[in-house]
Amino acid sequence: MLRPILRPFCLFCLVLCAVAAAAPAPACLPDGFVIALDVGHTLRSPGATSARGVPEFRFNRALAAVVADALTAAGFGKTFIINGDGRIASLQARVAAAGRRHAELFIAIHHDSVQLRYLDDWTTQGASHRYSDRFHGFSLFVSEKNPRFADSRRFATLVGTALTTRGLTPTLHHAEPIPGEGRALLNASLGVYRFDDLIVLKTASMPAVLLEAGVILNRDEELTLTDTAYRQRIAAAIVAAAQQYCSGVSGR
Repeated sequence: MLRPILRPFCLFCLVLCAVAAAAPAPACLPDGFVIALDVGHTLRSPGATSARGVPEFRFNRALAAVVADALTAAGFGKTFIINGDGRIASLQARVAAAGRRHAELFIAIHHDSVQLRYLDDWTTQGASHRYSDRFHGFSLFVSEKNPRFADSRRFATLVGTALTTRGLTPTLHHAEPIPGEGRALLNASLGVYRFDDLIVLKTASMPAVLLEAGVILNRDEELTLTDTAYRQRIAAAIVAAAQQYCSGVSGR
């Protein structure tokens, strides 16, 4: 007595399963996707000093503002900046701020330096500064100690791909086997490194990536990194990566 009922029902189930399997992946809903942009360093501890004497923190804050505007314009309206005033208390406070607002991505914005052995002196506009034109380019760091390491690496790969597609090149000097470097390269062509003990990366509960946008000790690259159009190119790459990443997150 049950067979005539079960057979049509099972056929109906199979049809539903086939339709579900053929359905496209859900589109990203950027208006509900929360991205934290962390401005590296502080006013009191401003990071590296550029070839023309400008503290890294200024570069970080300026780029973070451009990236935030680009993400917001692309629909990621819940994007927010951490440490915009340069007065945050600690590295842990940065991660805590991201957690309180339920960030789904944590992006630390930095600009790069080189080891002391590569620095030379020069004088510009009557002032003496240190510089190194030996290295240039971006780099991306992730931590294997982050609980979402696979997702962190995936996002870093997306950012690296988007940057290189837009004509930027990675620097590989952080892999050099010398004191202060020796970082493991996960993808040399995209400038993705593993740096397990960076606090903001390893303690974040969400996927976390640190971007070194370029080498501000390089005299030519310093000028490039102050150019608004160049900052917008970096921001466009981050937007493209965020869109791809968001589309791949289950349930979006």
